[in-house]
Amino acid sequence: MVSTEPQESTATAQAGPGLFGQLLRFAIIGGFCALLDLGTYSLELALGMDSSLWSVVARAISFIVGTTTAYFLNRKFTFSAGRRDGGAQVGSFVLLYGVTFAVALGVNALMRAELPEMALRSTVAWVISQGTATAINFVMLKLVVFREPAER
Repeated sequence: MVSTEPQESTATAQAGPGLFGQLLRFAIIGGFCALLDLGTYSLELALGMDSSLWSVVARAISFIVGTTTAYFLNRKFTFSAGRRDGGAQVGSFVLLYGVTFAVALGVNALMRAELPEMALRSTVAWVISQGTATAINFVMLKLVVFREPAER
């Protein structure tokens, strides 16, 4: 059987980039994935998914596209612990992103309902929902999903 998981022993594992490095990498990857998410969402709205129900579906699809891309990029480039414990990390990731998925959709729907009618209302709602989800994600990715092993 061929494994797609990187094989690194603790002796050969590279040191992580440190908190500042992680924040910087997370921001760069997050920015790219946010543009991918927003681009997907905007395209879906432009294709007619701008009604109340369809905008929720559009936001769900765009969230999944951006989030899945962010997971794999952050796992590879941001969090050194992302190179270990693949199965447990995937389970933690699914749980975390299930919660942030609900938060992002809920905040987006709330903002679309509460913001005044304006040209960029959908984009502003997306930005607020994305910012909320991103803040939750960094903290939980660092502390739970890609947690560094305790020093012994």
